[in-house]
Amino acid sequence: MRQLLISLFALALTLCIAGCAGGGLSEDPFPSPADYEVHGIDVSKYQGDIDWDSVRASGVQFAWIKATEGGDRVDEKFAQNWASAKAAGIPRGAYHFAYWCRPAEEQAAWFTRNVPNDPDALPPVLDVEWNGQSKTCPKKLPREEAIAQMKVILAAMEQAYGKRPVIYTAIDFHRDVMQGEFNDYAIWVRSVKCNPALKYGDRKWRFWQHTAEGRVAGIKGNVDRNAFNGSAKDWQVWLAGVKVASST
Repeated sequence: MRQLLISLFALALTLCIAGCAGGGLSEDPFPSPADYEVHGIDVSKYQGDIDWDSVRASGVQFAWIKATEGGDRVDEKFAQNWASAKAAGIPRGAYHFAYWCRPAEEQAAWFTRNVPNDPDALPPVLDVEWNGQSKTCPKKLPREEAIAQMKVILAAMEQAYGKRPVIYTAIDFHRDVMQGEFNDYAIWVRSVKCNPALKYGDRKWRFWQHTAEGRVAGIKGNVDRNAFNGSAKDWQVWLAGVKVASST
């Protein structure tokens, strides 16, 4: 009987995975984005000029804003988005897109030079992905080197802003580098077809980027949508913890 139950569970999981990959099954046992209470966005220059008051009125409760790349690039809309999101009353944080061809120390210094230390901000984010589209940076590094570079940037961010950073990652980078690592950080995962439980295993995650084709009032065109893993009360507790961290 036990073996039969195991086989049935494996079959159900296989069917569920097929459904989240496009099979359209309605019996998915994992929560969908709509099942979460707290939702946000992440933006960059590609969203153009944003009406942040309309964004807030639409129900968006947090925003991650692209700030820097590598060691010499600043998103041209960062300063505008950073100021306007705060003015609209939306909790926001800045993220850095890591390049694997720049020394970690240079990248950390570039981020801290360009992102204000605002006690009201969300924690800084380190965005780690393989730079598959880059013509100048290597697409991949050995796992140990990638981990070492991440640790340098994360430590510098925490020292500069007084908050433990969030790590954003994609499925392939998590598989290649992050398995079993960075368990004491809040993780923001990308999974656009199914719940992260089906792609990241037992990895505990805090934020879920579930689509790149979201629509939000105040933004022309598509925008990334994200869900917070927890209730509205959990969100308030998490925000309070962020503020406490920044004051210690």
